[in-house]
Amino acid sequence: MFMKKASTEKKCNEEGNMARRSGNRNARVVVPRPDRVRRIGNRGFGWIDARMNGEGWLGVLTPEDIAVYVFLCLVADRQGVSWYRRDRIRQTLGIGEDEVFVALRRLCELDLVAYRPFNRHASEGFHQVLELPQGGPPAVIQQFWGDGSDRGLQGRVSNGSGTIL
Repeated sequence: MFMKKASTEKKCNEEGNMARRSGNRNARVVVPRPDRVRRIGNRGFGWIDARMNGEGWLGVLTPEDIAVYVFLCLVADRQGVSWYRRDRIRQTLGIGEDEVFVALRRLCELDLVAYRPFNRHASEGFHQVLELPQGGPPAVIQQFWGDGSDRGLQGRVSNGSGTIL
């Protein structure tokens, strides 16, 4: 027999304290593990803008796009730049070479990542995680296709520097 789930969920932390989770921003928040709160360390601190979820970016990204984006966020310097080669990204994430290439291309197309080759003849280069574009994904997709049709993002590259991946 199944019981209907209440709209307000109760969660317990280790000490048995109850916290209510609801849309109410004034609700008391209980940190389940205060001994494990994340802190900025000597090695840096990767972060992802919460607008990735709130503005609908996750809905237009594939799982591979998300994995590559998170990886770049975690390994980037404080300007958002990473110089990891595609093969290293592939090995670390355990995904195929084509999937990494397509994910990087899509992230550039969506103006989430910029790319610049190491030098004029290099096939590898610097990837920069960019500030999220204003207006969310609908505005970026509208920029590419004025009629708003769903054509996917295959084949288009727009990374602000004119560089084609």
